[in-house]
Amino acid sequence: MSEYKLDYLQELEAESIYIMREVAAQFEKPALLFSGGKDSITLVHLAKKAFAPGRIPFPLVHIDTGHNFPEALEFRDQLAKEVAATLIVRNVEDTIRERKLTEPKGKFASRNWLQTYTLLDTIEEFSFDACIGGARRDEEKARAKERIFSVRDEFGQWNPKLQRPELWNIFNGRIHKGENVRVFPISNWTELDVWNYIREEQIDLPSIYFSHERDLIEHEGQLIASSSFIRLDPEDVVIREKVRYRTVGDMTCTAAVRSTADNINDVINEIKATRISERGETRIDDKVTEAAMEDRKKNGYF
Repeated sequence: MSEYKLDYLQELEAESIYIMREVAAQFEKPALLFSGGKDSITLVHLAKKAFAPGRIPFPLVHIDTGHNFPEALEFRDQLAKEVAATLIVRNVEDTIRERKLTEPKGKFASRNWLQTYTLLDTIEEFSFDACIGGARRDEEKARAKERIFSVRDEFGQWNPKLQRPELWNIFNGRIHKGENVRVFPISNWTELDVWNYIREEQIDLPSIYFSHERDLIEHEGQLIASSSFIRLDPEDVVIREKVRYRTVGDMTCTAAVRSTADNINDVINEIKATRISERGETRIDDKVTEAAMEDRKKNGYF
């Protein structure tokens, strides 16, 4: 009898599906954090597989900063409808108004730091005890520290020095009242793994991930989309180039890369050739300080 062996993508998929099912089994009110980006789209696809033929047993939650790419928002709504999932959207703009928060000023005034307040308010509003996210360890050094089941205290904060061991894929979801857990089912995947899986599974993505023409300004070597969310200075020159996005965050903090890759095979070839991580190349908000991501995560960020 021949022994059946999983290839590496099947092994990653199996691990992620196992984690999804552990979340459903161990927690009472989980949710999947969904932005319309490639990683959260992959999570939705994995959740569909994990619970087929039934529906995904938890809602999709998007914390909308108001600065999103329209392509991602359109895809978010379309996919939620296709999979018949409950979509919960909460707006950072509402939080700014209700809490009387000071909105950042400047050329690229990002609301990324403020969305933590909205996320924590949403967790409290719906009593979510687990939030599934699409973070991966290869993205950024702070994310490389985090466990797959990452406990947040009653204030939503993360302590990188106080994490639970995860041995032999045993995930401990026990929490005290008021605490919650962030769960990262694709934590062990790389950017290339995600793209190979998307190709293998023929998963649709927003057009923004493939080469297209866009109006941009070049700032400190990075290409930022020209939009109503950024402040154009007199010396700024709007250019039009063929670009694509490796990661999709806010229009105020996500840079494009020059690219002619208009199909998935060409995108994969570009990723194979690069030596810079997707966030390292394209996310302005990660460059505010040396520990910008870790500081945000300690305060309750995704």
